[in-house]
Amino acid sequence: MNDIPTGTVVCAELAFTSIESAARLQELRQRAMGYGALVSFEGVVRPVTKQGEPLDRLILDHHPRMTVSSLERIAREGAARFDICALSVVHRAGAMAPGEIIVLVAVASDHRRAAFQCADYLMDRLKTEAVFWKREQGPFGERWIEPTQRDTEDRERWNEEKTGH
Repeated sequence: MNDIPTGTVVCAELAFTSIESAARLQELRQRAMGYGALVSFEGVVRPVTKQGEPLDRLILDHHPRMTVSSLERIAREGAARFDICALSVVHRAGAMAPGEIIVLVAVASDHRRAAFQCADYLMDRLKTEAVFWKREQGPFGERWIEPTQRDTEDRERWNEEKTGH
C-alpha cells in the first residue's frame, strides 16, 4: 500500500448517536487546506426492506476494536490511493430508524474527479469490508443482512481500475 501524502487529513469514526452532517462537513472544511472540491455522501436507513416490507429499525452490531480498525484501514487506503486533501468517514453503530443517517463520507480534493472517485471507492469498501453485523426488524420479525453480489462486484471493480493521482 502507498503511504498517505504528508498533510493529508484522514478521520474515521464510529458514532452511536445521530450524525450531524453539516457540523461534520464544516469540521472537514476547516481541516482541509487548499481544496477546490468537496464531495459528501450520506447513507440513510430506508423505510422498506429490499423485499418491499416496512422496516421498523436497522441494527448494526459491532466489535469495538475490529470495527474501528476496519474503518481506519479503509479510510487510510482511500487517502493513499487518490490525490485528496482530506477525508472523513463517520459510521453509525446500534439501532437506527428509517430516515437516520448510517454513514457519512466526505472527501476534499484539489479537483472534483479525485473527490468523487475517492468517495465512491470508500463506500464500495465500507459496504463489504467494514466489520458490522447488520439486522433489520419489522412486522416480518428480524433477519440478518449480508452484502449483495452487486456490492461485491462494485468493490472488485477497484482492483481493475487504474485510479488515483
